[in-house]
Amino acid sequence: MNISVRLDDLSSAEVQALVSEHMAGMMSNTPAESVHALPLDKLRQPNITFWTAWSDSELCGCGALHVLDPKHGEVKSMRTRTKFLRQGVAQAVLNEIIQTAKAKGLHRLSLETGSTEVFAPAVKMYQRNRFEICGPFGSYQLDPHSVFMTRTL
Repeated sequence: MNISVRLDDLSSAEVQALVSEHMAGMMSNTPAESVHALPLDKLRQPNITFWTAWSDSELCGCGALHVLDPKHGEVKSMRTRTKFLRQGVAQAVLNEIIQTAKAKGLHRLSLETGSTEVFAPAVKMYQRNRFEICGPFGSYQLDPHSVFMTRTL
């Protein structure tokens, strides 16, 4: 499958529906107080870059880079639509995030994901990309429902 990753301004109804799907998925798999996914308005902040992944004209997934400070970024809003799971969508988006983080001069990239079995494929993908389990970063607190990961760039 040929995947194209594009910068996105979150203005289309289709992309907004995907962000809503992401939020609903996080809420259905994690207690509300442990959900750290960003709603649409937060994804539009100037320190966040958002991408969508496409196969021809079909929206496959999304992801974002949140610049925490001049040296540290966070992977956010990684979502692959069910129809496209295990077809390289998340990897394509993550490649774009890593490339952009390096181009911005960031030295570290971190992320938070869930700790239950439903998140295991994501954790494995991040580990394949040299992310290692770490403690909470930024404003995160220790949480049994969260896995924190980081890598140097």
